[in-house]
Amino acid sequence: MKPLTYWLINVRLETGFHHNHTTVIGTQTELFNVQIDKGKIQQIKRGNQPLETDLPQLDAQGYLMLPSFRDMHIHLDKTYFGGPWKAPTIPTEGLITRLKEEELLLPSLLPVTEERAKKLIDLLLNAGSTHIRTHCNIDPFIGLKNLEAILRAKEAYKDKVAMEIVAFPQQGLLRSDSVSLVREALRNGASLVGGVDPATIDENIEKSLQTVMELAVEANADVDLHIHDPGHLGIFSFKRLAALTEAAGWQGRVTISHAMALADITTSEASEVAELLAHLGIAITSTVPIEHTIPIPLLDHKGVNISLGDDSITDHWSPFGQGDSLEKAGTLAERFGLSDERSLGQSLKYITGGITPLNKEGHQIWPNVGDEANVVFVEATCSAEAVARRVKRVAVLFKGNLVSGEL
Repeated sequence: MKPLTYWLINVRLETGFHHNHTTVIGTQTELFNVQIDKGKIQQIKRGNQPLETDLPQLDAQGYLMLPSFRDMHIHLDKTYFGGPWKAPTIPTEGLITRLKEEELLLPSLLPVTEERAKKLIDLLLNAGSTHIRTHCNIDPFIGLKNLEAILRAKEAYKDKVAMEIVAFPQQGLLRSDSVSLVREALRNGASLVGGVDPATIDENIEKSLQTVMELAVEANADVDLHIHDPGHLGIFSFKRLAALTEAAGWQGRVTISHAMALADITTSEASEVAELLAHLGIAITSTVPIEHTIPIPLLDHKGVNISLGDDSITDHWSPFGQGDSLEKAGTLAERFGLSDERSLGQSLKYITGGITPLNKEGHQIWPNVGDEANVVFVEATCSAEAVARRVKRVAVLFKGNLVSGEL
């Protein structure tokens, strides 16, 4: 744990682009000294300026400093990570098979739920993420027990990572009659209302979405819904959610996770939906699946707030997952051909809550005095290289405290 006030010296920051006539050919960086005071950036001085101070100093050794990452969709409460290897069974009935498995699986995992959640947090933290949004099962089979375990993990890591907990009725809000349980979860530590597939799981789009919004308004909570429903069925759900968001005055407080239907429609239709979502501040979180990837650059261009998440990490849904947001950003860049210096650097915003060191024009917009000192030091010459090469994370600071790695 570092002192409350100290200097980070020899910090490499991006300051602009190198141009060849009108073409960006590289990113310019310089060394700076950054004062941290009570978890925030207090001063930023160029490295060639004399530093007269009696405060402690921590040498960043010329490593590039970037805003730390955010994993905005993960399930900390149901993972095999940290335990014996186990691959998922072959699904015979798709999603319903997995839901049936959870009826017995989650109670059996309860003795190790907190321990494995902590190991998963460590994995994310070591990869540079200091903000986690986790979905936590709330259903008749597990009740609030998974939530209680995740709340204990959250408390244990409160000085290392910021965590949001979504009350997630995986079995279906209506299908499993979990409305009262979700309401109770929101009164006992969960901070967002979740839901899943109002059409194919709850089988009542209108009632499901209305109930979600009623719970949100009652608890003054944000919303984050899993919607995998395909094609125009999913799009209809988006539009009804948009209408209910506007009616409730919940603009800027709703997220659609996965939003797979956007991969099934034409570009012109996707553009129309994107404009609606952007207008109401409805965000989208994607895991950037290899197949069935939604048109993220188009959505971003239309003003939709896009974030990335890992979803499953080695659990009964999927054996994959590395817990690495930078890997996700790199996959996104590869998937959509974001291979030039500017595009690679700008793709950082998908894993930092919109923060990038440079704007599209190459003007430095981060860090600023007053910003929280949530940063990651990487072994790279610039953010473009960091994304493209998924470079080594050297050290991570959360509110100025060294929480992973070393300098």
